[in-house]
Amino acid sequence: MRVNFERLRRDLETLGAIGRTPEGGVSRPSWSDADVAARRWLLARIEAAGMEPRVDPAGNILARWQPGSPVVLVGSHLDSVPNGGILDGALGVLAGLECLRRIKEAGTQLRYPLELVTFTDEEGAFGGFFGSYAFTGTLRPEAIPAIVDSSGQRIVDAMARHGLDALQAPMAARDPRGIRAYVELHIEQGPVLESRRVPIGVVEAVVGIHRFGITFRGRADHAGTTPMPDRKDAFLGAAELAMRGHDLVRSQGTPASRMTVGIVRVKPGVANIVPAEAWLTYELREQSRETLQRLAEVSRGLAAEIARSRGLEVAVETILDIDPVPMSSLVMDAVTHAAGTLGLQSLRMPAMAGHDAQVLGRVAAAGMIFVPSKDGRSHSPLEFTADEDLERGANILLQTLLHLAAA
Repeated sequence: MRVNFERLRRDLETLGAIGRTPEGGVSRPSWSDADVAARRWLLARIEAAGMEPRVDPAGNILARWQPGSPVVLVGSHLDSVPNGGILDGALGVLAGLECLRRIKEAGTQLRYPLELVTFTDEEGAFGGFFGSYAFTGTLRPEAIPAIVDSSGQRIVDAMARHGLDALQAPMAARDPRGIRAYVELHIEQGPVLESRRVPIGVVEAVVGIHRFGITFRGRADHAGTTPMPDRKDAFLGAAELAMRGHDLVRSQGTPASRMTVGIVRVKPGVANIVPAEAWLTYELREQSRETLQRLAEVSRGLAAEIARSRGLEVAVETILDIDPVPMSSLVMDAVTHAAGTLGLQSLRMPAMAGHDAQVLGRVAAAGMIFVPSKDGRSHSPLEFTADEDLERGANILLQTLLHLAAA
C-alpha cells in the first residue's frame, strides 16, 4: 500500500495558500484569521474523506478510523510562525490524513484504531503547546487566564471569538492508557539529513527548551540632557544579557546547545527618551537535561549581576520549561523497520526543535520521522523539501502506522 501523493501534494499546496505572505511563506499564528481558516478547511477535508471530525475543548481537531482502544495517534499542527514555511507542522497533519484515507479506502482492518490529531498553538503565539498540554493533562487550569500573545491578547478572548471556552481546555485530557503510540512526520528543519544524503531520520530524542521572559527596569530620562554615566538604561541591560548569554552557551554548552533572544520590547519606545523598561524572551535549548538546567541557572545569575552593575531592577518569569524527552523504542523500531521494508537508509538523530511529540512522549510512546530540509532552512519562506522526499516520508509514515496498528 502506498499514499496517493498527488492528492497529498494538492492538499499541501491548498493549505499553503491560506495565510500566504508576499515572500512566499505563510503566517498562521494560532487563532489568527488565517489559522481559523486553515482549521475550517481541514474539517471540510476530513468530512470529504468520509470521517467525522471533532474539536475538543482545547481546540485540537481529531478524526478517527475504526473504534476501539488503545489508539495509534498521528498528527502535528497547522499554526505557523509569522512568515514561516508551508511544511512545518502541516506536513504531519496532511500526511496523517492521507494515511487514514488510504487505509480506509483499502478497507484494511486494524487491531488498534488510528486517530488524526491536530494540536493547537504548537508554535507559541500563546506560549506554545497549548493543545498538547491539554491533551496530555499537563495544562495548569490556573495559568490559562494569564496566557497572552505578544500583543497582549488573552487566549481566553481569542478562543471565545470562535465559540470555545479556553478555561475548559483541561477537559481535553486523554487517559494515557488509551494511547498505544503517537507518530509525527516532520521536516528536519536542519542540515543533517541533506548533508549526509540520508532520506529518513528516526528521532531518538527531542531537545528540551527553557524560555524566559526577562524584564529590566531602569529610569526614563531625556536622551539629550542626561549624561551617559547617569543613565539607568533598561535596554542596555537586555542587550548585555543577550551578548553574555550567547558567549555563555558557546563556552559552557555543548554542540547541541542553543540560545536565542527572539523578542525585545522597549518602553516607552520613544526615540528621545532613555528606555525605562526592556522585556525580552531568552530561550535555551539542549539535548541534555543537566546541561540545560545548568545553563538556565547561570543565565538567571547573569541577569541579576547585570541588573546590579547597571543600577536596574530585573524580573525573570518562566514562559516554557520542557525537559528533553527520549522517543519510544516501540516507534523508533517501527520507523526503522518501515524504512528497511521500502529499501531506504535511515539515521537515528535528535530533534533540535520543539515538537508536540515531546509533550506526548512524557505520558505515552511517541516518535518522529524526519525528511530532509534543503539547506536546513525552516521558519522561513525558503523552507523547502523535494517532492520525492515528501513522498518517501509519507510512505514511511503509512507503513509505520500499519505496523503499530496491526501488530
